Amino acid sequence: EVQLAESGGGLVQSGGSLVLTCAASGFPFSAYAMTWVRQAPGKGLEWVSGISSAGRDTKYADSVKGRFTVSRVNAESLLYLQMNNLKPEDTAVYRCAATKSGVYDRGLLLNEYDYWGQGTQVTVSS
Repeated sequence: EVQLAESGGGLVQSGGSLVLTCAASGFPFSAYAMTWVRQAPGKGLEWVSGISSAGRDTKYADSVKGRFTVSRVNAESLLYLQMNNLKPEDTAVYRCAATKSGVYDRGLLLNEYDYWGQGTQVTVSS
């Protein structure tokens, strides 16, 4: 059974930090590009960051560039998102998503990914 399980969300003050973790199982993690997407209340899905299957290349949305860092440990099927200097506008449900297509430098529709998780809530207070 394929699973993507996000954790690490929570309530943090503006300027604070969080590390999100996505634990993958049931598919060959190292063969998939991975992406973090988020959805704020009343808004559409927003692509946040992506990383190539081998982890050599990363991309970020302009809104998070310089504040967020994506990484992965293929041997442990884990994906991370280090989030620093959080802002209230970062408040959203964050999901990890996997695609065999290799696309990690832009957002896709959620159903265009092969797998995605249920998400973890991040709330940033001002």
